[in-house]
Formats: sequence, structure tokens, C-alpha cells
Amino acid sequence: MNTFWLKAAGGVVIVVILFIVVNMFKSSSSKQKPPEQRTISDQFAEDDKKLRAEPNANEIRQAVAPKTSERYEPNVADFKELSEEEKVDAEKLFEMAMFHKKEARLPGIGSGNKLMVDYCRQIIQKYPDSEYAFKARRMLGTLPARFKQQYNVTEEEINPQKK
Repeated sequence: MNTFWLKAAGGVVIVVILFIVVNMFKSSSSKQKPPEQRTISDQFAEDDKKLRAEPNANEIRQAVAPKTSERYEPNVADFKELSEEEKVDAEKLFEMAMFHKKEARLPGIGSGNKLMVDYCRQIIQKYPDSEYAFKARRMLGTLPARFKQQYNVTEEEINPQKK
């Protein structure tokens, strides 16, 4: 029998194995960490933290400072105090807006952003100088530009100027 072909096949197998081993060591040393995957619950938690946060003085100042040379120094006490019934209603509207904000993040749900904008506008209309109106404006500010345009969300709605 001719053993030449067996030796050639064995040599090819050894070369292939060496090639695989070299590539494994080479790729493991230069392997970069994969980008961290964010889940939908991570995004929901981020929305909750950002949109439910109490307004701080710097954020209020940026949102309502007039474009004049006068210095305007608002604080949280500048918000209109709501009665208990108004607080409950404003909180309910805000929670509905938050729900639809989260719903809009889910694939296949088309109406979430529209309903969120509607609830935010209700809050701003009913309780214009309240903390809830500020949070609703902040939520409107998080909309992507295409939805701001689609639902006619103006910069004045997001950042009204105090007089």
C-alpha cells in the first residue's frame, strides 16, 4: 500500500489544528469587551430615575430663565402649591404619561408617544406652574426630534420663559 496519501492527509490535519490553535490564542489576547447590552427594564429604570426626580435649582434655572440680562433665581418653592385633589389628579396624569412613555419603548406599539404627549399637555394646561408641569415639560424634552415634529411639540412648551 501507498502510505504517501496518509502522510499528506495527516500533515494537512496538523496544519489546520495549528492554524486553529494560533488563532484562538491570538484572538483571546486582543479580544475586546462586547458593548454592554441594555435591556428594556434598564431603560425603564433610567426613565423612572430621570423623569421622577425632584427638580433641582440648576435644572429649574435653565428651564425657566428669561433670555434677558436680568438674573432670575427660581427655586423649588416657586412652584404653585396644589390642593390634595389637584395633587392626586396631577399624579394620576403623570403616571399615565410615564406608562405611555415606557409603552412607546416597546416594539410594535405606535401610540405610546402620542398618548404621553397628550397627558403631558393636560398636566401643563391644568396645573401650569406646578412641579408636575415642570416634570411633564421635562418628559416632553426627552422625545426624539421626529416625534416632537410629528406631534407639534414646540420649544415654548418645553421651556416657557418667565416674565
